[in-house]
Amino acid sequence: MPPIAVLPLLCFFAFLAGFIDGMVGGGGLIQLPALLLLLPEVPVPTALGTGKIASLAGTLASAQRYLKGLNGVPIRWRTVAVAAVVAGCFALLGARAVSGLNKELVKPLVLALLVLMAAYTAWRKDFGSLHAPRLAGSRELWTGVALGVSIGFYDGFFGPGTGSLLLFAFVGLFGYDFLAASASAKVVNIATNIAGLAYFISTGQVLYKIALPMAVCNVLGSSLGARLALRRGTGFVRVLFLGVVSAFILKLGWEVLGK
Repeated sequence: MPPIAVLPLLCFFAFLAGFIDGMVGGGGLIQLPALLLLLPEVPVPTALGTGKIASLAGTLASAQRYLKGLNGVPIRWRTVAVAAVVAGCFALLGARAVSGLNKELVKPLVLALLVLMAAYTAWRKDFGSLHAPRLAGSRELWTGVALGVSIGFYDGFFGPGTGSLLLFAFVGLFGYDFLAASASAKVVNIATNIAGLAYFISTGQVLYKIALPMAVCNVLGSSLGARLALRRGTGFVRVLFLGVVSAFILKLGWEVLGK
């Protein structure tokens, strides 16, 4: 079956991925498997590059929605910008490292990290409910650099769950509430998506006839998801975050332990 024949289904999954990603990240858990399943004859790098266009468009839309709807909560732009630039650079390095390293070695480490994230978020009932930044000055800046290095490389090298990892980091390390953390995570994720996409475009691994309609649907889903998150508040985002992370744990756990 030619790729264009499954376009309506891919657009549906792009919308659904954007909707989830617009609230708490993790849309890649839906969109990437759909691309790989529905386009079995397309090389994996091409599926990844095609999905990156949709992901970037949706992330831009939800970031804009968050930044407009934060009701006066200030974004620490210097820290977020530094983290974004560093993350973009290391995402490119991660994309280039894919061919030389075994990605399967990453899965158990990510699985353990996600289990710890979910347990901590469930245990700390007030986690992400208050916006009380705990870092300042050079300490905050260098923490942003470290975040950019680690998450950026991970996104370029492996990818799924990057938005959720960023969200947890901005709440746990920086002391943001879930809504401010979501906005900050989106800005950093835009940089990593741009870097990854630049790599895939430069190597000719994007199906534009598939990617562009998916991008439109992802934008619609992301905008709706971000609007719902802002309307329902941090408590709603916290619960949804736990749900998405739990789903990722089950998926990754099956891949790691089911072999």
